[in-house]
Parts: sequence; structure tokens; C-alpha cells
Amino acid sequence: MNTQITAQPKLYIGIDIHKRSWKVHCATDLFTGKTFAMPPKPELLKDYVDRHYWGLEVSTAYEAGCCGYYSHRVFVGYGWRSLVVNPADIHRKGKEKYTKTDKIDAQLIARELKDNRLESIHIPDIEREQLRSLFRRRNDLVKDYRRIKSHIKMQLLYFGISIPERFDNDHWSHKFRNRLDGIVFEYPTARETLSSRLRSFRFIDQELRDISTKIRAYCRKHYKKDYYLLRSVPGIGGIVACGIISELGDLRRFRSIKHLAGYVGIAPGIHQSGDNQRHTGITMRAHRLMRSYFIEASWQAIRTDPVMQVYYRKNVKTIIIEVARKLLSRTLAVIKTETPYTIGVVE
Repeated sequence: MNTQITAQPKLYIGIDIHKRSWKVHCATDLFTGKTFAMPPKPELLKDYVDRHYWGLEVSTAYEAGCCGYYSHRVFVGYGWRSLVVNPADIHRKGKEKYTKTDKIDAQLIARELKDNRLESIHIPDIEREQLRSLFRRRNDLVKDYRRIKSHIKMQLLYFGISIPERFDNDHWSHKFRNRLDGIVFEYPTARETLSSRLRSFRFIDQELRDISTKIRAYCRKHYKKDYYLLRSVPGIGGIVACGIISELGDLRRFRSIKHLAGYVGIAPGIHQSGDNQRHTGITMRAHRLMRSYFIEASWQAIRTDPVMQVYYRKNVKTIIIEVARKLLSRTLAVIKTETPYTIGVVE
């Protein structure tokens, strides 16, 4: 009797990726295979597969992290199926929850890949990924900006120098900066400390302005349509619009507001056991950077949109997250319909 192969044999590769080495586990649809370490080079894995598993249909998976999507793109270039997964999506059972090594991680990824229980995160195109790096650089500068201002205020407080009430706010005018330049200490060492901090402050301030200008200019030029659609929504300024374009990508890929709200993290958490059900606040799983931007934008929307103002007054203590969700819904709507938002009339 003649026998024929009706399905192509499959190879499943789980990779625990690190900067200096990879831990790799190979398994086929018939046996579990073995785990080994290798240098972090995709081409070496390709050579290994060609030598030991030639002719098999290859699927790979690794956790999203500091190593980005370079390896994924190389694997796809080889004709392999490649997944980049959220570490929280890898199911651990029993003692696997309390035992963690690189070898175990690679085996778990291969097992979940083989059982078809993994779903890849969204992989941005290279242009949008590199735009994201500029937006995140701006966010780093914002943190540095706040930190150096706190250090300057700390020094003034430490030496008993009070800040006049008209200057004691988040906006540091040129008059206040000149006032800081003119402060005289009893000894020159404290003056040098403050001067050094002021030089850092001015450098970070200028860098922040330059990066903000460049990212807005890039989005206006290369994503003009979406940029101005987003800007039409009350509360969405230039930087928030750039953040949506770079961090969330093309909003048309989201199926619904529920899908988008779950991705950003503006969705309720629910715990139910029998007849007992309680809300646990907003979900812990979120795109934390964009969630913070949407919540911040919601406060601005309340100031400028009468409809949002009426909605906000229902319960000022807990409503801001719901306002953020409404703002998120408007954002998705203007992109999907490609129609600028117009402020409604309160009846």
C-alpha cells in the first residue's frame, strides 16, 4: 500500500531573547525537541534549521521587549511565520508560575505556539516605529524637565530662599529665570550649584522645544490627513495627535471602540463570582503612556467643549475616566469616517 504525506511537517521555535544570547527551544508536531543557547543572530538560527529541520514549515515566537522587531522582520523575510507576544499572554500552569529560567521560558513559548494559543501583538511598520522613538524621546525630556525644575526648587527651599507667589507656578517666565540668575549666596559654591542646574534646565528646555517642533512638523507632512482630523477633536492638541499617530498607529485597524479602549487601557475591570459582581476600576493592562495622555486631554476637552462640560458635571469625582473614553470614541470616529469633528450644541 502506498502512503502519502498529506500535511507538511511543522517546526515550532520558542525563543527567550536577550542582548547577549538567545535560549532556543525547537519542537515539531511529533516530538518536543531540545533547548540550546546561541548568539543573538537570526542568521545562525536559520543555518541551524536548514541543517537539522530542512523542509519543515517553521513558526517562531518570542516575547516583546528591549530587542524590538528586528528579529521578527528577519524571520518573516525567511518565509517563516513569526509572532511577537505579550509576556502576560503566555499561560503558565502549576509550579511554572513560581519557577522562571530562560530555558523554561523558551519551552513555554514553544509549547503555547504549538498549541496555537499565542496571538501576536501589533507590529508597526518601520517608519511609524522610528517616529515612535522620537515621540518617546520627547517623553523622556518631559520627565527630565520636571526633574531639574524640582531640583532647582529644592535647592532654593533648602537655603531658605522663597519664590514670590506670582512666580510659583509651572510656567517659568524669562523674568523668573533672570531672577534665578541674579540670586547671590554667601559662598560661591552654592551659586555654582544653581548655575549648573540652570544650564541643564535651559538645555533640556530647548531640546524639548526642538523635538516637539520636529515631531509636529513630521506628522503634518507625512500624516497630514489623520493629523488634522485628530486636531479637530476638542482636547486633542498637536502633541497628543502625534502620540496617537506614532503609538497607536492607524486607528482604522481597530474593530470597535471596545477594541481600542481595551488596547489603551480605558476599560473597566470586572470580577464576578457567582451572584457577586464588582468593578475593579480601570484595567491594569494598558498602553500606559497613551492612557495618561488621553486622561490629560480630557481635562482640556472639559474646558473647551460644552457637551463634555455637561457630561462631566454628572459626577465630578469619578467621571474623568468616562470622559476619556468618550474622547477616545470621538477620536476613533473622526478617523474611520474621515470627517472632522464639530462641537455640538447643548440643549
